[in-house]
Amino acid sequence: MRCEINRFDNVNKISGEFSGAFADLGTFLPLVLGLIALNQFSPQGIFLGFGFFALFTAFYYRRPIPIQPMKVISALVIAEGMSPGMLQASAMLIGLILLVLAYSGIIQWMAKLLSPAISIGIQLAIGLQLIWLGGVMMSETWWVGILAFSFLFASRFMPMQYLVMPVVIILGIVWQLTSGTLPSVNLTHTSVWPLSWPTIDEWSSAAVLLVLPQLALTLTNAVIAISAMAKDKFPQESERFEPQQFAKSSGWANLLLSPFGATAMCHGAGGLAVQYHFGARTWLAPTIFGSACIVIAIFWGKGIASALSLIPLAVLGSLLAIAGTQLAWSKRLFDGKPFCMLVILSTAVTCLLINTAAGLAVGVVLELGRHQWLHLVNSKQ
Repeated sequence: MRCEINRFDNVNKISGEFSGAFADLGTFLPLVLGLIALNQFSPQGIFLGFGFFALFTAFYYRRPIPIQPMKVISALVIAEGMSPGMLQASAMLIGLILLVLAYSGIIQWMAKLLSPAISIGIQLAIGLQLIWLGGVMMSETWWVGILAFSFLFASRFMPMQYLVMPVVIILGIVWQLTSGTLPSVNLTHTSVWPLSWPTIDEWSSAAVLLVLPQLALTLTNAVIAISAMAKDKFPQESERFEPQQFAKSSGWANLLLSPFGATAMCHGAGGLAVQYHFGARTWLAPTIFGSACIVIAIFWGKGIASALSLIPLAVLGSLLAIAGTQLAWSKRLFDGKPFCMLVILSTAVTCLLINTAAGLAVGVVLELGRHQWLHLVNSKQ
């Protein structure tokens, strides 16, 4: 009987690593496939970049630290139809900035200003944004999206819970094949793998149009917030998850891989939340994901391209909404002290109404004001 229980636990753990490895597809695939299908970017360069970065992450952190495209840069490049040179320049510039902040120690000073309440507020805002984007994607075929989201949400209460996510994706593909609905994106075009260097105009335009809007989100979500979340998930290894470590790994990856066609990449608190939710606990998850990306890059063709395009947009949206739900949730939203609740809500609302940098500034000002007030009160006693 004990052997059967151990075997069940082992199968559940391994299935959790596989499910967790691909749990962040709701964030990953829409942006990556958009760059390939709409902007004619090289799939080989993009997938190889993610593959090598993920394998390095597995070796460096030994935990399921996610790899994601930088959301602001990718969305702007897709929406504005920008060139590969612009994307390449933005990735190298932001990589260089992250390395300067990490090796100078500035990132540690910035992290100290970020209290848990500020971090929770930023995560709440980003989580709500992901839920909204996921809902928009689900609305393309609303009943498929709601059904997929319901199964994914309920999976945490099911035995063999980590098998639900791949089953949902497979069922979505089967529905796509049998319903006669056209795929959301076309990836079967012939693409080349350009090895080029950005022009002077592309460097300057990328710095203003792409790097500045992305930098605040990267520093908060992909460096500081994920550091706090990783320490919470794996407290026995907290030294490994200091903010400067995430800045270094993202910085070097962008600086070294973008010249070979990789897109701008980072880690992400939302990705960690959803991967952990679906069972990823060790280095296996990023290893599986990275190996899959390298295989896709090497054998890219109409077969793999067609298979990826068959994943319904509504199913990807449900994955994105689940990631947002996991990121937004915190018990401090219900049992926090009044001032902490003020900081959380003020930070989140400002992030949503203006941007992440403004939300961070509001949270820091409130925390500094509280410290000054406490210092003044103590000095009078």
